[in-house]
Amino acid sequence: MRSLRRFLPLVLAPTFLVAQQSAPAASPQKPATPSTDDLFKLGQQLFDQLASPEIKAQYEFPSKQQWDEFAARLQKALESDDLRALADYAPQARAALPALRLFPEYADYADWLAARLDELEVAEQIVAQKPTAPTPTTPTPSPTPSAPTRPSAPSVPHAGSAIPHYDLWLARVGAHTVPVRAAELLPRLRAAFVAEGVPPELVWLAEAESTFNPSARSPVGARGLFQLMPDTAKELGLSTFLPDDRTDPEKSARAAARILRANYEKFGSWPLAIAAYNAGAGRISRLLEKTSTKTYAGIAAALPAETRLYVPKVCALVAVRDGVSPEKIPAPNRG
Repeated sequence: MRSLRRFLPLVLAPTFLVAQQSAPAASPQKPATPSTDDLFKLGQQLFDQLASPEIKAQYEFPSKQQWDEFAARLQKALESDDLRALADYAPQARAALPALRLFPEYADYADWLAARLDELEVAEQIVAQKPTAPTPTTPTPSPTPSAPTRPSAPSVPHAGSAIPHYDLWLARVGAHTVPVRAAELLPRLRAAFVAEGVPPELVWLAEAESTFNPSARSPVGARGLFQLMPDTAKELGLSTFLPDDRTDPEKSARAAARILRANYEKFGSWPLAIAAYNAGAGRISRLLEKTSTKTYAGIAAALPAETRLYVPKVCALVAVRDGVSPEKIPAPNRG
């Protein structure tokens, strides 16, 4: 299969724009409601008819199976410990996202990918950073001794050293607007977290997980605002089939809050609790034991690539959206 990296923005999106512009106007009495299969077939037909021979020689129209295979490969990269491998997927994800939104049946998956794209692009930034060699200078006479000066204080005390990549996320989150759905959902989510004794500031985890889409789904089966896996949801008393309680904002929020609270009570810090939410409490316990440390910074380099990006992302979201830096997030209310 030729690379999807260059194909999608150049061929698929323009193809559907042509489809929208050339399609006959729908009758007011009978609005056009083409199915997903109709749209896919139309796009493929227009590609066959309108793409130049040069484009056809370089690209091919993707099948739905290819979409699914791309998602599976991306998931493996997220679970690996290689930030460079993860960064390599950023161009493909950037290209895939706008085209993916053209397929109605993939809308919920698109919101999952949008949240992951954030992490892929930060991985690109990290990989691109290289140590700068000192610039040679001409020796100059020593200045007259004076009182020592204090270094500048970081913008958020202690967080930068305690949470690797936190500063990158602060800048990125600060440049993002709050997802539209957040305004409607936040009061209900905050109330659910408070009911479970968990600081309501942590509801911003939903932006990191799903961009506040209650129906968002991942290729591995996670679903909802807080991307709960089926087995985890069932352990917490949620149904995953008719109805799928993971798509219920209050139920999913209370389940997520219970996980966070249990993680905090086990590990004693929010960065570790958030890491355990993403990577699993068992993995965090093993890494802490292996490294003989009790801090997130002590195990960060050994975590999966996704988790290394996820923890500072959630902490930056709390800091930017609610004005609470990581070390100021209160402990759970034991009520």
